[in-house]
Amino acid sequence: MIIDFSLILKSIPYVLSGLPYTFGISLLSFMVGNVFAIILAFMRMSQKPWLKYPARVYISIMRGVPMLVVLFILYFGLPYVGVQLPALLCAFIGFSCVSAAYMAEIFRAGIQSVDKGQMEAARSLGLGYGKAMQKVILPQAIRTMVPSIINQFIISLKDTSILSVIGFPELTKAGNIIVGNTFKVLEVWAIVAIMYMIVITILSKLAKRIERRLNVGKER
Repeated sequence: MIIDFSLILKSIPYVLSGLPYTFGISLLSFMVGNVFAIILAFMRMSQKPWLKYPARVYISIMRGVPMLVVLFILYFGLPYVGVQLPALLCAFIGFSCVSAAYMAEIFRAGIQSVDKGQMEAARSLGLGYGKAMQKVILPQAIRTMVPSIINQFIISLKDTSILSVIGFPELTKAGNIIVGNTFKVLEVWAIVAIMYMIVITILSKLAKRIERRLNVGKER
């Protein structure tokens, strides 16, 4: 089998056209999911059953159901009850909801990793719960959470590849279209794989750099 390098060069611009969609939907849904995740995390840590248990159930469901199934429910299931959503909105809702569940556990673990004495000391100085959380607890918790947050974003970015099944024009969908037109499977999917590797490598390097800076600041 002869690899068609000319096809690889011609296909790169078209494959790249799917990259903004891949990164855009990942970033937008992740940011919105984080807002929801913070609320879920505090509900999860609440002593009030009417807050704690709904959050626990939601997190368990979203973490237990595969992303692909969530997308199928939104895109193929909702039309049976009269709700038709475009692929973009299904992708945004699905990734935001699932991301929120995973991020809520990261936020909860990060906050609970801070010694309880820190909160007690802040409250003894006259700070309210909200101010103590904002000024004392969260800055310390974020140091431990940043690597996990970036890692979760990387996972979400790679998971966008399944959006091709609902016709969302991301990186994998662009590769599918080229394969359907040229029947050059190896060359096209090699390009897609390289694109993902480049993006993930850059993000991984960024995560390590941020982690090093945080550790330097902590040592000081």
